[in-house]
Amino acid sequence: MGTGDWNDGMNRVGARGLGESVWLGWLLHATLSAFIPFAEVRGDEARVRAWRAHVAALSAALERNAWDGDWYRRGWFDDGAPLGSAASEECRIDSIAQSWAVISGVAAPDRARKAMAAVARDLVLEGEKMALLFTPPFDKTQLDPGYIKAYPPGIRENGGQYTHAAAWAVMAYAALSEGDRAGALLSMLNPINHTATRSAVHRYKVEPYVMAADVYAAPGHVGRGGWTWYTGSAAWMQRAGVESVLGLRRRGAWLSVDPCIPAQWPGFQAVLRHGASRYEITIENPQGVMHGVAWAEIDGRDLAERPLRVELVDDGQVHRLSVRLGQSSTPPAAGARAAGVTGRS
Repeated sequence: MGTGDWNDGMNRVGARGLGESVWLGWLLHATLSAFIPFAEVRGDEARVRAWRAHVAALSAALERNAWDGDWYRRGWFDDGAPLGSAASEECRIDSIAQSWAVISGVAAPDRARKAMAAVARDLVLEGEKMALLFTPPFDKTQLDPGYIKAYPPGIRENGGQYTHAAAWAVMAYAALSEGDRAGALLSMLNPINHTATRSAVHRYKVEPYVMAADVYAAPGHVGRGGWTWYTGSAAWMQRAGVESVLGLRRRGAWLSVDPCIPAQWPGFQAVLRHGASRYEITIENPQGVMHGVAWAEIDGRDLAERPLRVELVDDGQVHRLSVRLGQSSTPPAAGARAAGVTGRS
């Protein structure tokens, strides 16, 4: 943990070099796993062996020590006291330890679902349209997590919504194929939805057309936005919406298509420009599912490969990709294919 990981306000959790961060463990696992293929291509077998061994040991240690019973702990202080545990008086459950358990791909499936269910139950406040970073905020505890405790309870990182982290929760729900929760949370985080009425405008108090880094949960200031324009959450919201919910991911010369949307969405349309080419993408959801590609074609040619991916060609042409979500592999009727959808784009 050192003097802070992603949440630099927790700068005294491990100031003596003994405190540990569970979130940083998930991130390290994900980073090493992402770099191993590059080392393999370079023929760097020494690094491949070392990284694989470390990834395996890290995965085992995290699952053995970080699971708290209903969610994953956030870490441990220098003196061994747990952070983000059901036994904690403050910071009992922390969002990013749960989200990254899923995003990293390390957590056991049953634990991953249980952890994100706890996030939905304890951290997502539907009435206030907020997703808290953790709860309860630091206030009276004898433990010294760092300067985060100097913020009033419910302000910024100290138990308010930190939008950067909330976007990770969207990605985690989508990774678990929970399209209803992913879509609902994405909509909740959308700043325009904080200003739908005059009273909401006066509560939010900041611009509705840019992401706010944080939204307050402090009594008397619930729902007030802060630190607009100055946040990395905008980029993560873009990725959460396009890559995780719409499921459109660019991977080199390929486009992977794996939507995870609310069951009530009839589908959506999107346009991708690749050089001088234009890809017109239509996703249909006639069965009202959240995830799963039943059938796909591009320019009239069936695509049988799963997971679905399309090679992008810069030929100056218009290419039409049609995808039907569902469980059946039977192609839709020609009329249904041509009808298109009325959905979100």
